[in-house]
Amino acid sequence: MTDDALPDLRASDADRERVAEILRDALAEGRLDMAEFEERLDATYQARTYGELAPITRDLPAAGVSVPAVSLTKDPAAGPDWSGRITGGEGSSTWAVAVMSGFQRKGRWTMPRRFTCFAFWGGGEIDLREANFADREVEVNAVAIMGGVDVIVPPGVEVVVRGIGVMGGFDHREEGVPGEPGAPRVVVTGFAFWGGVGVQRKLTRAEKLRIREERRQEKLERRAGRREPDGER
Repeated sequence: MTDDALPDLRASDADRERVAEILRDALAEGRLDMAEFEERLDATYQARTYGELAPITRDLPAAGVSVPAVSLTKDPAAGPDWSGRITGGEGSSTWAVAVMSGFQRKGRWTMPRRFTCFAFWGGGEIDLREANFADREVEVNAVAIMGGVDVIVPPGVEVVVRGIGVMGGFDHREEGVPGEPGAPRVVVTGFAFWGGVGVQRKLTRAEKLRIREERRQEKLERRAGRREPDGER
């Protein structure tokens, strides 16, 4: 068989899943936006040959090989590289105020060593799931008066809450969860009067999508396993 015939070879479910995994990594790394990811993922599961799969990851890392490189082997996923997210230097934003309004700090930004915020009859959100950190330990100093502030951290980050509440409160539910090796520590301090400061631990949208796709693949594999004995008969 010549190399020219390789793109016409039929692709397997495993080939399609390897390409889908590369797309999920590209989404998590910011190489693809959600619309591009969904479009390419649909094309992946509809592809029938190597020739249809190859262009889907041609512009992504580890896909720049000739056909049938779409059957490329994917290295085992490594744990979070926290050292790459503790950048030092100054934060991209060090304070925020919400008076009968709101504020947000989210997405790709750098959390400073100390972030101070004030909410009066308003609310704020400090989302650290995709943030870099100026230091191994950072502090959120939140003052909430008849308002609220939400601090969102990713899994693996240690949380310490030291705030004081008067007819208000600080959320301590995420305290006591051990941090991953090398992960930053987030200390939440401040004062709440007729208001509250909440702490939540959430996955990013890309990570949620990855888990959903993994569960979907597991279901497909289980269904295929149940059908296999009938095929042998």
